[in-house]
Amino acid sequence: MKYLRPFDLAREHGISTQAVRNYERDGFIPLARRTPSGYRTYTETHAAALRAYLALVQAYGYATGGEIMRSLNTGDLDAALTAVDRGHAQLLRDRSTLDAVGRAVEHLTSGPGPGPAHTSAGSEPLSIGELARRLGVTAATLRNWEAVGILTPAREPVTGHRSYGATDVRDAELTHLLRRGGYPLEHIRTVVRQIRTAGGTEALSDALDDWRRRLTARGVSMLDAAAQLGGYVALLGVAPAGPTAGAEPAPAPGYSPTV
Repeated sequence: MKYLRPFDLAREHGISTQAVRNYERDGFIPLARRTPSGYRTYTETHAAALRAYLALVQAYGYATGGEIMRSLNTGDLDAALTAVDRGHAQLLRDRSTLDAVGRAVEHLTSGPGPGPAHTSAGSEPLSIGELARRLGVTAATLRNWEAVGILTPAREPVTGHRSYGATDVRDAELTHLLRRGGYPLEHIRTVVRQIRTAGGTEALSDALDDWRRRLTARGVSMLDAAAQLGGYVALLGVAPAGPTAGAEPAPAPGYSPTV
């Protein structure tokens, strides 16, 4: 068996030997054997663990990457795979949100609709009743959207009545669109805040392009992490035996083949 020094592992990734020791201490790579004089000696299994951990960090972040490796190194393969599954599920949710926001922005910037359904930036503010009628919702619904932080209408100084300007109307239209698509209010609140931060729908279009590029990069990183993680799991020998080559997959529970 070939033994490796901390320097050998560190050099492959351009990190310090102290970083390698820290990863061992934190459970991201297995504990090293010690020579009689106390020096650490690593094997190809340790090298594979380090490759997997650094790839996982790139794909899932430090917290999830560390969780996955600690689970594997303590023999809990199911916990490691569950963390991987959560990462993929989050990526899928992010893609779904991106698509929904893109459709919403396209809807909001497609130009005036028929009748009074369009409010220009210079138009008069709407009351809560007027906005509710425009969207076909109740005033209570608008107040609920305000309570969770989606809408932030101004208040008339004397009466205290809500006043919805052009930006408020845009946010309400976007919220209504996403609600019809089944998105929860907490999710919509995040989307609306992103639009406000971007400075409007035009600026958000550029932000969406960047968002899509980052999601694509994350997906590619997950592919690389999966390859590195699969190699490490194979070295550990903890995966259950799969079906033999050419065998039919096991039927789902309750499945009855027709005859």
